[in-house]
Amino acid sequence: MFYLALKFLHVIGACVLLGTGAGIAFFMLAAHRTGEVATIAGVARIVVVADFLFTATAVVLQPLTGLGLVHILGLSLGDGWIALALLLYLVTGALWLPVVAMQMKMRDLAAAALATGSVLPPLYHRLFAWWFAFGFPAFAAVMAILALMIARPAIPGWD
Repeated sequence: MFYLALKFLHVIGACVLLGTGAGIAFFMLAAHRTGEVATIAGVARIVVVADFLFTATAVVLQPLTGLGLVHILGLSLGDGWIALALLLYLVTGALWLPVVAMQMKMRDLAAAALATGSVLPPLYHRLFAWWFAFGFPAFAAVMAILALMIARPAIPGWD
């Protein structure tokens, strides 16, 4: 029973990471494309909250439930697919942390522009470009981790 609960939490955490990442990217991109400061400010505010509420929770949950599953199943962190998934998880985190900081700064810049009735400053647009550049490989890494979890392939040179 404990195994199934742990596995359920691990799968839910993976779904939250993938779903929240896709949702945040979609809504942030859609808001940005409107060019409307009020829309961008409102969406950026909600995106930051969603990232802290959902993504951060899943980021903590995944390694805890994953380590529990490794232990229960008698696997090793050195198993190729697990080692690669952990490496990709670290890469995702290294990309996600700056993305969160960029989202917060974009939120603040949009809120300030809205409050003063001005246009978005060039820094907002630079941050958005970097946000997109960091977010795309982070999302791809999460997809790769999910593929590894599902297929659990033997990886030559890693096993």
